[in-house]
Amino acid sequence: MVAANKTKWYALGLLCMTQFLVVLDIAIVNVALPSIQSDLHFSQENLQWVISAYALVFGGFLLLGGRMADLLGRRRLFFIGLILFTLGSLLCGLAWSEGSLIAFRAFQGLGAATISPAALSILTTTFSEGRERNIALGAWGAVGGVGAAAGVLLGGVLTDLLNWSWIFFVNVPVGLAALALTPVLLVESRDEKTKSFDALGAILVTSGLVILVLGITKGHDWGWGSGRTIGVFVVSVLLLAAFLAWEARHHEPLMPLSIFRLQTLTAANIAGLILGTALFAMFLMLTLYMQQVLGFSPLRTGVAYLAVAGTAIIWANVAAQVVNRVGVKPALIFGMAMMTMGLLYFTRVSVGGSYLGDLLPGFLIIGCGMPFCFIPITIASLAGTKPEEAGLASGLINTSQQIGGALGIAVLSTVATAGFIVGQRPSPEQLTHGFQNAFWVGAAVCALGVLVSVFLVRGRDVAPQLSPAIEAA
Repeated sequence: MVAANKTKWYALGLLCMTQFLVVLDIAIVNVALPSIQSDLHFSQENLQWVISAYALVFGGFLLLGGRMADLLGRRRLFFIGLILFTLGSLLCGLAWSEGSLIAFRAFQGLGAATISPAALSILTTTFSEGRERNIALGAWGAVGGVGAAAGVLLGGVLTDLLNWSWIFFVNVPVGLAALALTPVLLVESRDEKTKSFDALGAILVTSGLVILVLGITKGHDWGWGSGRTIGVFVVSVLLLAAFLAWEARHHEPLMPLSIFRLQTLTAANIAGLILGTALFAMFLMLTLYMQQVLGFSPLRTGVAYLAVAGTAIIWANVAAQVVNRVGVKPALIFGMAMMTMGLLYFTRVSVGGSYLGDLLPGFLIIGCGMPFCFIPITIASLAGTKPEEAGLASGLINTSQQIGGALGIAVLSTVATAGFIVGQRPSPEQLTHGFQNAFWVGAAVCALGVLVSVFLVRGRDVAPQLSPAIEAA
């Protein structure tokens, strides 16, 4: 009995390690983007697709991954996802052109979309609701926040000391180790009631989102009122509408609309979308500001993010205990408020700025806010769900964060480049002004997250007494 209990916690370590890799690979490319652009001759407008291709496929196929895990076996899908992700990482490191890297990043995102919901489903079904599960969910949520911050730090170190390919190659030995441990530490489970999965739904929602991001990123070049731009947005709306109509009619839909009857779960997903929108774009804007305006090297840029990563690690345990003592709602309000304050601070970045004056205070604020967002959002996203809904709920919250990230990068990048003249290299002054505008929009988005936390999250759905052992996390 004791041995079985220990194996359970070793399994948690494996699940958190793979989730760390999945989250890391969203942020780790940020610092390497200028080097990738130079080596593979990326155009400025297509550079963001190195991030967006991964995030969109990841987010678009997460729900399908969760449903397939419930049907075919969670450990089996976790294992398959590890193979896809590890192979995709290897191919990304070997990419030889703009198109090949974007394609391999999409393939890597497909692996992540298979791993992440299967892992969270395994966690949910392995640990009993209450004491055990909330310790595990606290660790899972903390890994999400720390992984995002550590990605930008590690990306700078690897790019400068080796080259950008190693931000992908580093996943390969970790992926192989995880593959070896999976049969030893994880047990198989599935939902016997699930009989099919909705592949068409995944294709419709992913296609609609990809075309939406395409319209946002190309609108400035094509002209916002041009027939091409309007046509792209119309096609996106039609695909997403078709997705909702199909889900309403399908006997086993990818995303049963009935799950949104759970108000706190719905609020958690809205908050996750908002957090992804602000956080992913913020890291991209800050990275470009440091390298293109302040002239930081990739290594110096990565080390600069140590303040965020270190602060997030320090506050993660505190956030877990606070969630236990005061509940999800107050902790999430505080976290979103800190994120808003951090982004507001970054609106004051300047052409002749310094790390200590323009960046460090904002980094410390953001590093504090991140775990106070990720941990309560993770716990609230599963509030009131049944065991058979584990795959759906876990896929849904990850989908919200990834889609939010892809949309946020597209929107804030468009805001940042709105004043640029096509074909001309922007000056440091133009770049800085664009970044300031992007941070204002990001702050407004996070302020909306505060309102969602106040008015939509119901504290009684995830009461503090449900998680008395989070203190041990």
